[in-house]
Amino acid sequence: MNKPSPIKGRASGKITLADVAIKAGVAMMTASRALSQPDMVSAVLRQRVEQAVSELGYVPNRAARALATAQSNVIVVLVPSLSNAVFTDVLAGIQDALDKDHYQILIGNTRYSDAEEEKLLRIYLQSNPDGILLSGMSHSPRVQQILDDSQIPIVSMMDLATDKDQFSVGFSQLQAGYTMTRYLIDKGHTQIGFMGAQLDERTLKRAEGYRKAMQEAGLFDARLELMVPDPSTIALGAELLGRMLANTPGCDAIFCCNDDLAHGAIYQCQRRGIAVPEQMAICGFNDLPASAWMKPSVTTISTPRYRIGFEAANLLRAIIKKELPANTKIDLGFTLMARESA
Repeated sequence: MNKPSPIKGRASGKITLADVAIKAGVAMMTASRALSQPDMVSAVLRQRVEQAVSELGYVPNRAARALATAQSNVIVVLVPSLSNAVFTDVLAGIQDALDKDHYQILIGNTRYSDAEEEKLLRIYLQSNPDGILLSGMSHSPRVQQILDDSQIPIVSMMDLATDKDQFSVGFSQLQAGYTMTRYLIDKGHTQIGFMGAQLDERTLKRAEGYRKAMQEAGLFDARLELMVPDPSTIALGAELLGRMLANTPGCDAIFCCNDDLAHGAIYQCQRRGIAVPEQMAICGFNDLPASAWMKPSVTTISTPRYRIGFEAANLLRAIIKKELPANTKIDLGFTLMARESA
């Protein structure tokens, strides 16, 4: 007959760190270090502890650990979309940067909603995170108050802060919008439309850059701006192109706030027999993988999304470790990809 296991845990039946230490044949402090500071424990002991954890199904009590160490090893990451390739690339960079320090990442999808961002922050702050990675620079007054009160290190991604005390990693959305518009102007286009969707802060800054370039060239016409709050899709791009042509039939080029809209606009041109770029130049933003393989291939702005996530996470790690960088703003720039569509 098999002897009963000496590992019983607490009355609740939950396996404890003490149970892991007994199973591994090590002191409880050694078991704790093997899980929280593995570099301080020999490979042999670490393997014994990890095997005991696996066999027992032990789940660490993060709340207790945070109280004991003043660190939770949790990083909160808030992005506006989990389906948009832009932010999945950012998340991949964050994951790769944080893996080596064994951080746990709490990912929240704000869905471009201030109310959702506030709700997620209130929930995630209960985990006493070591740091927060945010998408963008603008937040509602209530969210900003929560962030200020938390006293937790924060790094903003995708744009650049104007406040030297605010940590940020990204590129100038405004300058990118300006650069794309100047490209179209320099190609000889005079009636350049701007199509924007979702109307998040990044889209609005690209539109601001477009407006600045058009005004400098003496070409600005408010009728050439078509901005809608709808979620961005290829179908919406096709619809907006039809509306643009109906409102401003002389339009000879369109700067779309992202590649989804640009793809839809190109498809709509093809359905209407409008030659791209001979009769209508079309540009996008973000350089999604499909853009290089469209027919025609899409002229767009390539953004360093993976690097933004990676560098933002590394910056946050340094701040958490009190290794304050000399530069609080990391500008990774952007690249204009001139292709067939413009």
